[in-house]
Parts: sequence; structure tokens; C-alpha cells
Amino acid sequence: MNATTLLLTAPVAVPLLVAAAHTRVPVRVAPPAAVPASAPTPTPTPVDGPVLVAEAPGPDEGARRSPWGWSWLLSPLAILACGGVLAARVGGGGSVSWASGVLRADALSVWLLLVVGAVALVALGATPGYLAGERAAGRATAAAVRRYHALVHAFLAAMCVAVLSANLGVLWVAVEATTLVTAFLVGHRRTRASVEAAWKYVVICSAGIALAFLGTVLIYYAARQAGIGESAALDWPTLAAHAHRLDPDVTRLGITLTVLGFGAKAGLVPLHSWLPDAHSQAPAPVSALMSGVLLSVAFGAVLRYRVIADAALGPGFTRVLLFGAALLTLAFAAALLLAQRDYKRMLAYSSMEHMSLVALGAAIGGPAALSAALLHIAGHGLAKSVAFCASGRILQATGTTRIGRVRGLLNRVPAPAGMLGLAVLALLAFPPFGPFASELGLFRAGFTHGTGPALATCAALALVLVAFAALAVRSARMLLGPPPAAPPAAPSAGAEVSALWPLALGLAGCAALGIATGPLTALLRSAAQVAGG
Repeated sequence: MNATTLLLTAPVAVPLLVAAAHTRVPVRVAPPAAVPASAPTPTPTPVDGPVLVAEAPGPDEGARRSPWGWSWLLSPLAILACGGVLAARVGGGGSVSWASGVLRADALSVWLLLVVGAVALVALGATPGYLAGERAAGRATAAAVRRYHALVHAFLAAMCVAVLSANLGVLWVAVEATTLVTAFLVGHRRTRASVEAAWKYVVICSAGIALAFLGTVLIYYAARQAGIGESAALDWPTLAAHAHRLDPDVTRLGITLTVLGFGAKAGLVPLHSWLPDAHSQAPAPVSALMSGVLLSVAFGAVLRYRVIADAALGPGFTRVLLFGAALLTLAFAAALLLAQRDYKRMLAYSSMEHMSLVALGAAIGGPAALSAALLHIAGHGLAKSVAFCASGRILQATGTTRIGRVRGLLNRVPAPAGMLGLAVLALLAFPPFGPFASELGLFRAGFTHGTGPALATCAALALVLVAFAALAVRSARMLLGPPPAAPPAAPSAGAEVSALWPLALGLAGCAALGIATGPLTALLRSAAQVAGG
């Protein structure tokens, strides 16, 4: 096995091996401790398997008991390591491939791979603390914990296949696999609301992926009619190089269907209604992965098809399509943020807002706008993963997701609340965080790219200001003010450090992106060129 094979297969193989390990290794359950007769008996959520007891120790306990310890961090570390080495190889341009191009790494795929690894490191690093809280509340079983870890790592493997695949058919299969795997994670708690959200997610996203499938078939048909060989008719580099030979009418219909289909997974209008339900009902680390990186992986597929469309039809077609999707999604998200009363749904609608900004950058086009859009993918992914993981700790502390019932969080649970506050500042594009630099770059590119993009950018800026006000006001209501009369006992300092270091790491990475991209600068520029900049 040569180095290229290892670098391209390890991001997929390591998560699958860890997932397989968690399906085979049982998680030890603490025996029930003696409970005084006068003590109230907690009522666990009805799930199958032995219920883990409320006396389960701190967040590190599960890691010490499991024979695999902190093995769930192997996947993000392997993804980041391979992404770093691949960035050094393709950061200046070019690509490497394996198995006749089934897996291929260019600058765009490596950038997305690094985002997957970074967001996964934050989400999986916060998982032990989150699961400890679920165990203490009697909402987790040994079987549920094993199933959770296996599904999360299978989810990571599917996303890595999606970003590394050069074959559009394999890309479609990988994105569909993320739907199937995450559906079980959305319904992990098995409450009525979570199961309903999971079914809604499956139905809507499957409809979107079906549209993407039809679009992919049409692109294949156009390629075969243009004389491209059967084995290369879905090969992205081949299609990009020979797109001028594709039939314009068939290509136009195929691109429209694929943008609608993969746009559904990216949270864009019109097939977006699954997103707030799924992200609000999934476990907090899963919400972090879905919002922080799954949406971006799906939009990476849109960027691949955009390159083909621009070469076959000219940039005007996808520009109109993406401007429409971006502005409609942004308007919808801003309106619902104004009326939002649930803080996890608030974060989900914020994800729609930020993905619409990425779509805006793709619509504007050019190196500056596409570089800003890709930087926004990374900055938003890190900030949103921190926000969702912190919101999970707050939900465990308060027992509610209603904004009106949560006050004085900075006094009540200062560490998670502080992390949430900083993450919200990053999402509001305050310096020095990454979204500040990326949004500044997006709007600057839009205003200097002609009359049409400038008008669309003006409309987007107005809607962003509305979303800014809604998110700022509701977050301030939660974080500030006096605490309740009898706040719960604060967790131990050791437990807080163990649970919150991934969030601090994510915020540090987001701030670093806002100051300078450093060694990633060449990779970012090359990724923008691959995306059509």
C-alpha cells in the first residue's frame, strides 16, 4: 500500500473500523447504588436495554471503563492528519487519486475534509460529557451508547466518501448514506418528537436526493450523447473538461434537479423544512455535526455541479438559480428567527442563514467570493458546533429548550453559557472570529462584481441585519439577567474542564481563521479555483 492509497482510504476506513469496534465491545454499566427509601426515584425515558444509573460518575468514567477508552477521537484525528498531509500535496494545485479515480483529492475536497475533521474533533470531544449527563438523567442505556458511537462514526465515513469521491454516482450514494445513518441519530432518544423529526427528515431529504438522482442520470445521459465513454460519464474531472460538448437543454434540466436535490441536504429553500426539527431533536453533538459540516458537504456537491454547468451553459444560469435559493432561504430564516422561542431551533435557522451566505458567494463567483464562501464554511462549522454542544449542556442543566424559561445562564452555568455566548458572537460575525472575515469578503466581492450581484448583495445584507438582531436579542435574554431563586449545584471543575475543552478549541480555531489563514492560504486559493473561481 503506497502513501497515496493510505491518505485517501484512511479517512473512510478508520471511522468504519471504530464503528465496527463499538458494535462489538459492550459498554460496562455501573451497578445500582443503594438508594435511601426517602429519596425520589428517577423516571428514565422508556428505552430498551438496562438503564444506566444516575450515580454514574463524571464524563471521563465511560472512557475509563470501555476497553476502547477515548477511541472515538481516533476518527477526527485520522481525518485531520490525512487532510493535513494531502493539503501539503495539493495545496498549490493538482490532485491525487486512487482506484482509477474513485477517490480523488484536489484542493476543494481537502478543504472540506479538514472542515469535517475539525468539526468532528469538537463534537466527538464533547460527547463523553454529554453522554454522562444523559446517563445521569436515566436517558441512556448501554445498547444506546454503543449504537450512538457506531452510527456517528459511520456518519463520518459517509461524509469523507462524499468529499473525496470523483465519481458523481458515488457522491450521490455517499450523501444518501448520510441520510440513512443520521435518521437513526435524530431519533436517538425515541421520544415522540424525535421520532417524528426523524421521519420528516427521511421523507424530505429522500425526496431531495431522488431529485439529485434524476439530475445525475440526466448528466450521465448528456455525457454519453456527447461521446464520453461509459466508464468516464460520471467522472467529475472528465465532465468538467468536456462540459462544452454536453447538450444544453438536458444539462440545464439536470443541473436544476441536482441543485434542488443537494440543496435540500444543504438546508436551502424549498426543501428545507426538515432542518429545524432534525437539528433540535438530535443529540447535541450530532446536531453539531449535521449543522456544522453535513450541510457544507452537501453544498460541496452543488459546487461540483456548478463547475460543469458554468462550462456547459455559461455562468448566468447557475448564478440566477443560486441567487434565488440564497435570498429566499435568507428571508425565510430571518423571518423565523424573529418569531423563534426555542433556542435549538434558533440555532438551526441560523444555520440556514449561514448556508444561504455560502450560496450567495457561489452565485457571485470569482476567486474572492468563492474563497470567502469556503472560509465561511469553516468558520461557521466551528462556531455552530460549539454553539450546539454548549446548548446540549444547557439543556441538561435547565431541562428546557424554551427561551422564555431560561434566564441568567452566565450566573447559573457560567462555563457552558460563556461558550455559547462566544459562539453566538462568532455567528453574529464579530471580530476576530472567522465569519467576520468571510462575510466581509463576501459582501465586498458582491458589491464589486457588477450591478446584478450588487443588488442581490444589498438585499442579502438587509436580511442578515434582521437575523443579526433576532439572534442577538434572544441570546442576550438567555445569558443575562438574574439566575433563578434556587439554581442547581454547579458541576465539579474537573468535569467542566473535561467537557468544555473541545468547545474552547473550536472557538480558538474559529478565531484563528478570522485573523489569518496562515498555512491554509494556498489551499484556500486553490480550492476556490477548483470550485470555478
